[in-house]
Amino acid sequence: MKANQIYVNLPVKDVQKTKEFWTRMGFEINEQFSDDKAVCVVLKEDHIYVMFLTEEYFQTFSEKPVPKGDTTQVLVAIALNSREEVDQVVNTAVQNGASQHEEPQDYGWMYQNSFWDLDGHGWNITFADVSQMPTE
Repeated sequence: MKANQIYVNLPVKDVQKTKEFWTRMGFEINEQFSDDKAVCVVLKEDHIYVMFLTEEYFQTFSEKPVPKGDTTQVLVAIALNSREEVDQVVNTAVQNGASQHEEPQDYGWMYQNSFWDLDGHGWNITFADVSQMPTE
């Protein structure tokens, strides 16, 4: 079995601020799935989307409470096409209110940088050249 699309759903305090944040980093918004309760950020057209839902709306999909800002429920990792793109996205995120998660990690064949977004969701942004991956 293979999935053909993924929609990650995350609670946020302010949909409009979230929309502005992700737009500034260069990601498109799918307006068809966005309104005053949700914004759909396109990570890869026709394949990968993040649905940022107001906490109240998010709560209609789960009986569990929305985690507070001092907890981590998920770390989302996305791969980009170069180290430069990785740093560009993380630097833009930090310039727009995110905080650095940890220092960049360089493994030679893989590079990652990371941030906590406006609502405390963790994002690991990576680039990997698997042809350079060590065999051991």
